Amino acid sequence: MSGFVSFVSSGPGDPELLTLKAVDRLGKAEAVLFDDLSSGPILEHANKEADLVGVGKRAGRPSPIQDHVSQLLVDYAKTGARVVRLKSGDSGIFGRLEEEITALQEHGIDFEIIPGVTSASAAAAAARIPLTRRLVARRVQFVTGHDVAGALPGDLHLQSLTDPGATTVLFMPKRTFPELAEKLFATGLRRDCPALLAENVSRPDQTLTRTTMEALAQQLSKEISKAPGIILFGELAETP
Repeated sequence: MSGFVSFVSSGPGDPELLTLKAVDRLGKAEAVLFDDLSSGPILEHANKEADLVGVGKRAGRPSPIQDHVSQLLVDYAKTGARVVRLKSGDSGIFGRLEEEITALQEHGIDFEIIPGVTSASAAAAAARIPLTRRLVARRVQFVTGHDVAGALPGDLHLQSLTDPGATTVLFMPKRTFPELAEKLFATGLRRDCPALLAENVSRPDQTLTRTTMEALAQQLSKEISKAPGIILFGELAETP
């Protein structure tokens, strides 16, 4: 007997940003394995009889290891259950989706992927800015701020990150941002390049801080809040 797994992208936190397909799968699920940022009001759409299992990972907090999460997915699916793996933002962006897909494929378990609103899009919308602009910001790049050990990745292409024609979005960025900023300044990025720190995106306690790369690096070198956040930088980040 083999069940079916739906990888459901929950968006950045506001339940109104869920897709209709996401709501449908949550309502039919017999088990929901959810990230921390996908909990709260979003789970109100889940089947009231479903098993709800928290498997989220948060920086600086005890978290289940990835192999354990993947095995839970396999174990639930092998009972024949309809399983939802509820991931924050868009599940395909820095969500370790591929590792969980691989585990299912090794056991012959079928699945689907339901896309969602990434926190990058939600942050830009909250700040009332686009992510692209003709002739000014011709491309968007998404970059992780830390590797599997929590350190700044050593293989980042710094020249790409200093491209003045790009909007750059840093995910999980706050702890390593001061170090990254210094590397970018040394590679040619303007110290007064506009930057936007967006925390608790789309939630009632959302905060948006418009600043510069240098000022933000100084701020985060002194104090880092526990709120989940992303950083956007580039010319569009200063648009009021």
